[in-house]
Amino acid sequence: MLRRRLLLVLGIGVLFVGVSACGVSKHQAASDLPDASKYEPTLFFHGWGSSYHAEEQMAHALVNAGLTKTIMRATVSKQGKVTLTGRFHEADDHPIVEVDFQDSRNSSPQQWGRWARATVVKLQHQYHIKRFNVVGHSMGNMAIMYGLLGSSDKMPKLQKQVDIAGHFNGILGMNDEPNRMKLQSNGKPTNMQPEYRALLPLRQTYPRQTAVLNIYGDKADGSHSDGSVSNASSQSLRYLVAGRAKSYQERKIVGANAQHSKLHDNVQVDRLLIKFLLAK
Repeated sequence: MLRRRLLLVLGIGVLFVGVSACGVSKHQAASDLPDASKYEPTLFFHGWGSSYHAEEQMAHALVNAGLTKTIMRATVSKQGKVTLTGRFHEADDHPIVEVDFQDSRNSSPQQWGRWARATVVKLQHQYHIKRFNVVGHSMGNMAIMYGLLGSSDKMPKLQKQVDIAGHFNGILGMNDEPNRMKLQSNGKPTNMQPEYRALLPLRQTYPRQTAVLNIYGDKADGSHSDGSVSNASSQSLRYLVAGRAKSYQERKIVGANAQHSKLHDNVQVDRLLIKFLLAK
């Protein structure tokens, strides 16, 4: 009888300790969760046929400039599943997210837009972000713009957008030629490609709180292009967003290092990026 009572007392004690331990464990897990709503990540989107490696110089330039110490990766599968590698840190409010599209040779800007939007939604669900910034190179700009076409009021708010070597209204050798495209005084192209026409609704829906920096290259060889995209195609972004954006500015990079694929590794671009993203 005595033995039974001792076993009962010991059982209750073990149960009490177990419940207490669970309570502590739960408390610690909750306290480990950061106040995610304070985060304002900057997402980098690479170009066609490329990968997150194209984003690394710019990302590390921002780290060296003191914007953040955190670089994580968002890998997007062909099916659109987003996997995050790394994590946000509580004392670092402006983490960088290098986006890596696995199907980077997909030529559909609509698909790239869905992938970009899925990445933002993934960060929203996991970290409850309310604001974010984006940097795009080449086709990455189309991912951003087509992603915005499908945005809703429930999604985080885009604060700053940096476009580098954007082919918004055509690519040389495909549907454009050097010095052929003309822009009206308001930036409207005299001839619009189907992919550009699809973006025209943004003239009524582009987020008003967003500041835009448009960077494009001119090889100074008479083509008025970066070798792949005419300056007019890059500058046609203005007609889509300038009437609604908080601000819109353009910067031209000139010379051999202004070639299309070299722009994401250009120190002039790094400086512009740093100044723009660090500005209040």
